[in-house]
Amino acid sequence: MKRITDKWNSGDSYEYFMGRWSTLMADVFLQWLNFPYHKSWLDLGCGTGALSEAISNSCKPDRLSCVDTSSEFLSKAKEKNLPKTDFYIGSSSNIPISDNTFDIVVSGLALNFFPDIISAFSEMKRVVKPGGTIAAYVWDYSGKMEFLRLFWDTVREIDTEGYKFDEGVRFPICNTEQLHQIFEEADLIDVESSYLDIATVFKNFDDFWNPFLGGQGPAPSYLALLSPETQEQLKSAIQKKMPIEFDGLIKLKARAIAIQGQLKS
Repeated sequence: MKRITDKWNSGDSYEYFMGRWSTLMADVFLQWLNFPYHKSWLDLGCGTGALSEAISNSCKPDRLSCVDTSSEFLSKAKEKNLPKTDFYIGSSSNIPISDNTFDIVVSGLALNFFPDIISAFSEMKRVVKPGGTIAAYVWDYSGKMEFLRLFWDTVREIDTEGYKFDEGVRFPICNTEQLHQIFEEADLIDVESSYLDIATVFKNFDDFWNPFLGGQGPAPSYLALLSPETQEQLKSAIQKKMPIEFDGLIKLKARAIAIQGQLKS
């Protein structure tokens, strides 16, 4: 087995695989956050813009800035034509924006992909105003992210080395205790967290399986490394486990862990 490299170069494939669920979770996150209207926001690691669009629609921001490393993803986000919004190529360790700019910095489903979490928090603290908020949410990969758990738990039965690529193993940061520790070590105060749940409803098994073939993100990137025969073996094994209802629908739960903290004034 080759070393896996997560691919993030096709906005359309990402939208098909994860974007539809990111969109649902973004609204739930903002309801939990309950932040006031008319504030300045930074969406760090904005991807194709699911959270950015939800902020624009629900929070009446005076300013919204979107930063991502992928020009392809930023192009998809720009297609949403969000008002009072600007876009920057940048990284979590190099945010191309001045100090003390934002009331709130948020990151949706991206924190675990930041290569240097200490540097990322240093940068987020730099661009947020004194007394401002830093907030994020990540998928609960090792727990109730059920459609990915079905995939990876079955991979372990087919490929003895497959566990190494499981997001639940690769991303220990996606854990309530770990997140609290990171936020508190960043010297943030009033840290609080919550589980957020949405329903992921697939029309049929193809609607579940075909997005894995797009090559975007850890699971699809892993799948692309397998031979066609092994892919078919994995597909068949997952299909046998799938809780398909009488009308063909597949209803699973997707859980995220949300967390927020404040910068000292």
